[in-house]
Amino acid sequence: MLDLNHPLEFVKGIGPRRAELLFKAFNVKTISDLLLTYPYKYIDKTTIIPISQVQEDNDWILIKATILYSEIISGRKSRLVTRVSDGTGTMELVWFQGIKYIEPYLIQGSEFLFYGKINVFQGKINLPHPEMERPSSEGQPNFLLPIYSTNEALNRCGLTVKFRRELIAGWLNELTHSDFPEMIPENIIKELKLPTRFGSIKQMHFPQNHQSAELAKKRLIFEEFFVNQSTLMLQKLYRKNFIKGYNFSKIGSFFNDFYNHHLPFNLTDAQKRVIKEIRTDMGSGFQLNRLLQGDVGSGKTIVALMSALIAHDNGYQTCIMAPLEILAQQHFKNILKLTEKLDIRVALLTGSTKKKEKSAIINDLTEGKIHILIGTHAVIEPGILFKQLGLVIIDEQHRFGVEQRAALWSKAIPLPPHVIVMTATPIPRTLAMSIYGDLDVSIIDQLPPGRKPIKTIHYHELKRTEMEYLMKQELNAGRQVFVVFPLIEESETVDLENLQMGYDRIFRAFPPPHYQISVVHGKMKAADKEHEMNRFINHKTNILVATTVIEVGVDIPNASLMVIESADRFGLSQLHQLRGRVGRGADQSYCVLMTGFRLSQDARTRIKTMVETDNGFTIAEVDMQLRGPGSIEGIRQSGGPEFKLANISLHQDLFKLANESALKVLTADPTLEQSQNKGLKTFLAHRLKMNKDMSKIG
Repeated sequence: MLDLNHPLEFVKGIGPRRAELLFKAFNVKTISDLLLTYPYKYIDKTTIIPISQVQEDNDWILIKATILYSEIISGRKSRLVTRVSDGTGTMELVWFQGIKYIEPYLIQGSEFLFYGKINVFQGKINLPHPEMERPSSEGQPNFLLPIYSTNEALNRCGLTVKFRRELIAGWLNELTHSDFPEMIPENIIKELKLPTRFGSIKQMHFPQNHQSAELAKKRLIFEEFFVNQSTLMLQKLYRKNFIKGYNFSKIGSFFNDFYNHHLPFNLTDAQKRVIKEIRTDMGSGFQLNRLLQGDVGSGKTIVALMSALIAHDNGYQTCIMAPLEILAQQHFKNILKLTEKLDIRVALLTGSTKKKEKSAIINDLTEGKIHILIGTHAVIEPGILFKQLGLVIIDEQHRFGVEQRAALWSKAIPLPPHVIVMTATPIPRTLAMSIYGDLDVSIIDQLPPGRKPIKTIHYHELKRTEMEYLMKQELNAGRQVFVVFPLIEESETVDLENLQMGYDRIFRAFPPPHYQISVVHGKMKAADKEHEMNRFINHKTNILVATTVIEVGVDIPNASLMVIESADRFGLSQLHQLRGRVGRGADQSYCVLMTGFRLSQDARTRIKTMVETDNGFTIAEVDMQLRGPGSIEGIRQSGGPEFKLANISLHQDLFKLANESALKVLTADPTLEQSQNKGLKTFLAHRLKMNKDMSKIG
């Protein structure tokens, strides 16, 4: 009996070396893993085409022909040419490699099946490097031939597509329905008329026709979504019902005093709604675990502070963690200013904090004298201890790994802290549900009043003079300007050259002493980067020439113009994040997208979307449609779902159906005790055990 959990390294024909290559290529370890790695396409070997009917647009073809003659043609590169006939016509087959191995089989008068992708050379159709086999007495296969992803290393060691195909076919012949128990409850299968799980897996590998392959694929996509949503819903139910949290039922003097007397502006309705949601969760007696989404400039910081004041009113400390030192400093300055009239102590801890100061912070933290600690990764170091940590707020959470988030959580004793994770990256609803479905979600979908919408302009290269005129206009009015260049890994050297050329051009157009320029890019030392950024923040320079290192970052209310060079090379979400660096003050702000004349269709769509809307969620939806879920910054870092077949942007109808089905099942049977839910319960119990992520904070 075949054991699906049997490691590939012990499988006959694979062994340790090949198993390692398979793991590197596809992250597979067991027979089951390889069986659930599906073909990416199929080729039709069910139909033999007469040579006389072969056309240039046939692509892949199967012919049954007799060898007329073969010859090796010498030249700069030798080639083996074989002419074959099937009675309706003749065709040339050609090999450039492996000639000495193939030639002995090409005996005149021998009949073979030849399969390959046609090529047209000098107006004639030929078949280069075709697969060949003797005709079987059993006739042609009655299925489409699966083609699996591969690479050179796998092919070199004998793990060819053909080898894997034969291996999988052999395994499937040994297996039955009981080896692949259903995870989807029987009533859902009947209601939606889904094929069986085992049947779908078999059809994915060896489908009878394209229709059966498509049906199997739809069922397995639905299953991936259903399991994903069931897992997240179950985790959420468990947390809401079983994970005790600190009961912050008191709304005391600090919160009320700040709200009534020290708020620098009126809260938006969206901010009020979100604060109410957080207050309710904090006072429930169960752990708050909430994703706070808000577009750039929507006012997440004030919500974070007021949440921290609730914690303080109840006698607990708050830790706010940011991914960059400059971002942590910004949070510190903002919160320090907002709380200056309150009897509350705020401290900053980063990698550059001096040893003596750090020691004092640690001491005061453990004694409970520090109420809000703001910092970078430095706050999760082993020696950093809190007296009573009750609330954790993580900014730009996707930039932190699971271990880092879990380390912060572990500093709360005896109960887990309340957790708020914040992101300024708008995430489409379906994608958010597939990643953060175990969290409650709050969205700040309003900008503070008085903010003028940023005017976005698209200029071609010939309008550079107009762009420079706008720069001069803003600078002469006492405002500051960002000029951003792309920095894409594959072309780092070229990009840095472009940045240097751009700097030289700006220097000539805006010479000192009237204009001062800062330069920031990823190749600079952290200290130099910090120095240049601070010069710009403190108005010592009025133009910042940079790469995308400024994408997540600092509020400069005086910056009113963002110029993005080669804007067509940026993703939509990235463009939107960059645009959000301006428009923080009361002045009218602008974003200029500079491009050449020749743009791809996708680039035109991106630029058009940026010019027409400033809604981050609309932009994120378009971005996902163009580039898929991975285009949303941080999805992979966030531990997003690893679907084999499903794609959120392509299969939204199936996702919606799976979400509704999972909700129906868990609403009717939250503990999955009913017999029809046994398979789902068994699978989820195993999955949650195997993928234990105790941080569960995004």
